[in-house]
Amino acid sequence: MRYLSTRGNAPAQSFCDILLGGLAPDGGLYLPESYPQVTRAELDAWRQLSYAELAFAILSKFVDDIPAADLKAICDKTYTAEVYRNCRPGQNAAEITPVHWLEEGKLALLELSNGPTLAFKDMAMQLLGNLFEYVLDKRGEEINILGATSGDTGSAAEYAMRGKHGVRVFMLSPDGRMSAFQRAQMYSLQDGNIYNIAVRGMFDDAQDIVKAVSNDHAFKAKYKIGAVNSINWGRVAAQIVYYFKGYFAATKSNDEQVAFCVPSGNFGNICAGHIARMMGLPVAQLILATNENDVLDEFFRTGVYRPRGTAETHTTSSPSMDISKASNFERFVFDLVGRDGATVRELWAKVDAGASFDISSTPFFAKLPEFGFVSGRNNHAGRLATIRFAWEKYHTMIDTHTADGLKVALEQAPAGVPTLVLETALPAKFEETIREALNRAPERPAGLEGIESLPQRVEVMDPDVDAVKAFIVAHVGH
Repeated sequence: MRYLSTRGNAPAQSFCDILLGGLAPDGGLYLPESYPQVTRAELDAWRQLSYAELAFAILSKFVDDIPAADLKAICDKTYTAEVYRNCRPGQNAAEITPVHWLEEGKLALLELSNGPTLAFKDMAMQLLGNLFEYVLDKRGEEINILGATSGDTGSAAEYAMRGKHGVRVFMLSPDGRMSAFQRAQMYSLQDGNIYNIAVRGMFDDAQDIVKAVSNDHAFKAKYKIGAVNSINWGRVAAQIVYYFKGYFAATKSNDEQVAFCVPSGNFGNICAGHIARMMGLPVAQLILATNENDVLDEFFRTGVYRPRGTAETHTTSSPSMDISKASNFERFVFDLVGRDGATVRELWAKVDAGASFDISSTPFFAKLPEFGFVSGRNNHAGRLATIRFAWEKYHTMIDTHTADGLKVALEQAPAGVPTLVLETALPAKFEETIREALNRAPERPAGLEGIESLPQRVEVMDPDVDAVKAFIVAHVGH
């Protein structure tokens, strides 16, 4: 399996090469040269597998430069009940991503937040940490990970990489714009290989710095810069697994279909669902939910992709989706335009210049329904109402992002098939809004009480590429 850049001007690479590299040299994102197709016989066999076994079966279709026995050992090490132990009472932690039915056979939450940082990002990041360590050990190399987070990616990456030899993490986050719990999860880590940088600005400012550094090929090579944001293909590949697992849990046979509703800011999570559907998973619909930062909802409704600047990006109570330039969206557009790198280059020349593009009058927009997407948005008042609704009707407490998903799912879910809302995080991460909605605090998993009072270690700086480079150089030490 070889990997191509969405912009068509970079050589094909192997999985391990792109795992460590992040962005392609031409500024594009990597995708497999073709999506492996899943047969009916494979679906029948996979239905009986544990999560770790299913991860191995699916990842084997994308990874051919790690020996099968080693890849299986990595999956077995990653997906254990001990790592994903923070499930709801009554659920089986060994399932890793149990389904929590709100209305039996009709509407459910796919629990993705049972890992160490209580967010779905753990599902892929824990695997990525083990893959990084394996590949670096084999090659005798080191890597300096540079990432940006709007809330959950940072802590998931840091918990996955802490203490890993050969790995340093430099994580950018928007200063003061995450929840207190999210900040504490990241900034309280004292591991010597973890560095937090709070940028005065929005997530998009931090993400722009990561892209600028990644596009400085000399700096990237000299200081061995890698990525763990969802621009890293390894992240997306790992997320494909839980779409299959959720499908098997929600259906009795492979003749049935399901719908997935996905809260989405950076398009990484729902991109994995798109790929699962392209592989042959029987997905009737992919429902994309946004908050007030509705750049993706606007595109799927109108064909206009209009990234916002910092001044137009709202600070909301679902902060992990306070994103107005969806990095992974380029992967979907590559498929939408028939995998034509020249067309992607033309469109993203506008995006990279701060402009929008409009495909509403092109054949590409006419093809959009073939990919199964619908979309909707939510706001703060709707978020509070949905949290109250879930608590009162289903006796289930949900976080703010999952509330965005549930609200849009209730509006857009197709009739006659089960709809799974992908849980984004546990409510404990957003205590302030839960209190506002329910006048009570969410329960915290054992060991996380009082995390906000721990000493925090973070460097605050302006959104300046050169300043971030200088910080990296000073802490890499060569």
